[in-house]
Amino acid sequence: MGSTAAASASALPASAGAGENLVLILDFGSQYTHLITRRVRQLGVLSLCVSGTAPLASLAGLRPCAIVLSGGPHSVHATGAPSFPQGFLDFAADAGAHVLGVCYGMQLLVQSLGGAVEAGDKQEYGKMEVEVTAQSSALYGEGETGKRQTVWMSHGDEVVRLPVGFEVVARSVQGAVAAIENREKRFYGLQYHPEVTHSPQGMETLRHFLFDVCGIKADWKMQDVLDEEIRTIQSMVGPDEHVICALSGGVDSTVAATLVHKAIGDRLHCVFVDNGLLRYKERERVVSTFESDLHLPVTCVDASEQFLSKLKGVKDPEMKRKIIGREFIVVFDNFAHKLEQKIGKRPVYLVQGTLYPDVIESCPPPGSGRTHSHTIKSHHNVGGLPKDMKLKLIEPLKLLFKDEVRKLGSILNVPESFLKRHPFPGPGLAVRVLGDVTEGNALEVLRQVDEIFVQAIKDAGLYDIIWQAFAVFLPVQTVGVQGDQRTHSHAVALRAITSEDGMTADWYYFEREFLVDVVNKICNNVRGVNRVVQDITQKPPATVEWE
Repeated sequence: MGSTAAASASALPASAGAGENLVLILDFGSQYTHLITRRVRQLGVLSLCVSGTAPLASLAGLRPCAIVLSGGPHSVHATGAPSFPQGFLDFAADAGAHVLGVCYGMQLLVQSLGGAVEAGDKQEYGKMEVEVTAQSSALYGEGETGKRQTVWMSHGDEVVRLPVGFEVVARSVQGAVAAIENREKRFYGLQYHPEVTHSPQGMETLRHFLFDVCGIKADWKMQDVLDEEIRTIQSMVGPDEHVICALSGGVDSTVAATLVHKAIGDRLHCVFVDNGLLRYKERERVVSTFESDLHLPVTCVDASEQFLSKLKGVKDPEMKRKIIGREFIVVFDNFAHKLEQKIGKRPVYLVQGTLYPDVIESCPPPGSGRTHSHTIKSHHNVGGLPKDMKLKLIEPLKLLFKDEVRKLGSILNVPESFLKRHPFPGPGLAVRVLGDVTEGNALEVLRQVDEIFVQAIKDAGLYDIIWQAFAVFLPVQTVGVQGDQRTHSHAVALRAITSEDGMTADWYYFEREFLVDVVNKICNNVRGVNRVVQDITQKPPATVEWE
């Protein structure tokens, strides 16, 4: 998506290019890489995640204070195992950056510098104790010798010979190398994952590394992001150019619209598309709120017949996402044409509320070229966009996580009721009706079930502590007994999760009485449903949505 990259607002303060307190994370495919990015940001330091195999030229202009080499699922010996680009070590040295290898990243660093990594006699997975072995170390400080901490290990290979100039500063209780460093060359390595909560002292290790070893200052704030985004958008959009914003009613597009409106004023034209895949009374509720609370000019386009006709007979979830992405662009292009006739100028840009998790799950992070991890699913506003779209994209939230977007929205005075809304997928109910969304009355049944479930959560005072809650229409019918009669009706699933950023999630544990009440309301009030199940799968292995 060349147009996406070219037209996206960066979400990076100008200081990123100058190397002031920037932490660069090279991603080698670990499921925990995003956590490193988040942990560093939580410490008030800007972090940017890029592909570990990206060409060195893609890092031009960046002078990071620290570079973290992430973990990964590969062995450094495997054919095609990912490695940093040729010249990377010189790039790091020229930048004066401290390099920290984590798990696979440590082993890659060791192998690249002339050390040796071999398959371990004993594999180490899960919780493990490590013991500090050095009297003095950069990673652990002074006087820590003999002290132990619990960490999260995930490796089968191990370091058996260090490169010249390195020393072991910690070992696992099984004797494996757990931490190494070469202070003179500013190279460090941790065999375990300090970024996960299963390593209780891991955050303190990262804090010590960033502030005490690297000398980085915690000076990254959401206000800086806001100010820089406004400058970026104002420099990108010409003084006479107009912009369209796709509003969904969710947190992301609302914050994006408010931000762009602050930057260019009434040259922003918001459009809300009813694609026939919205929740119960979503159109009426959202448009009313936009007009009364946000004072954003919104045009509502009813394109439900257009979308549903294209989706008829389509069962593959990837295909559904791509069709929806394509039809959205058709609607926006048509809207732009009508707007041109009205104001005499054709809009050039389209604003979307794409977030960092959307980018990570759909395609390689910034600095593309990654081939070692798989696309989980195409988000309709990332991997589902047509290559020949006429509008250029502005995605001011593209490098932010959901909680960061909410903080940004708070600064922009977006009403709290909007900021607390649960995430809703861009493809709408199309990914919550498994199979053909146009078959029978699946959409209407799902809307009613979802409304009962979410309203019950609100009535119980649970809405704000649950990250996301929704219903799923299953493509099966089950036998039941209702009113002393045999029924053959639909089954639906309920899913509620807790999460910090949507990248990992746990299922929410409801009290039995709550579930009994909800199930009774659904089966008694929604015609055609006789069975309700609850999804209690974490992410991973599952994604949040079923499709």
